[in-house]
Amino acid sequence: MSQSATGHEIENLIQLLARLPGLGPRSARRAALHLIKKKEALMTPLSSALNEAVESVVVCTTCGNIDTSDPCAMCCDPRRDKSTIIVVEDVSDLWALQRASVLNATYHVLGGTLSPLDGIGPDDLSIAALVDRVTQGDVKEVVIAVNATVEGQTTAHYITDQLDGLDVSISRLAHGVPVGGELDYLDEGTLSAAMRARTQF
Repeated sequence: MSQSATGHEIENLIQLLARLPGLGPRSARRAALHLIKKKEALMTPLSSALNEAVESVVVCTTCGNIDTSDPCAMCCDPRRDKSTIIVVEDVSDLWALQRASVLNATYHVLGGTLSPLDGIGPDDLSIAALVDRVTQGDVKEVVIAVNATVEGQTTAHYITDQLDGLDVSISRLAHGVPVGGELDYLDEGTLSAAMRARTQF
């Protein structure tokens, strides 16, 4: 579908959809066409939901989760074990572990991993904020639940060095998470087993 065959608004919709993860140009065209055909049932409610999200969704300044309040509902939940912090790369990883419902702890979202080739250093991630949380709170354990990639493991080692000397136990997910695997793509059973079998780092 070329720009000459469609209006500017439709082409703009296709281009925006193509920016979403997992959607290439063809998938974006199909999605746009489906939305247009189901305008009342899908496009109007989606537009309204997106507007509401823009207005109300914020990043939690404590843990980095996204919610409609700051601090987020997880940080404010008195039933959560505040003595344990699970460190993840991204919010999608936090959601994956939450779906597994294994450990009712608090979280800390790094916002990525260390990657010198991409120009991502410690100051680009919320590692300093994690160290502050451990230093100021009654944290007894930090579970490093990053992806089993080279960048993930490099980040895990850096965090361990930063927490060295503090009175906190550091553990990581067991090797049930495959090397090169990403948490968001793993099933709940694998995540549950990996979290239960976490080991000292």
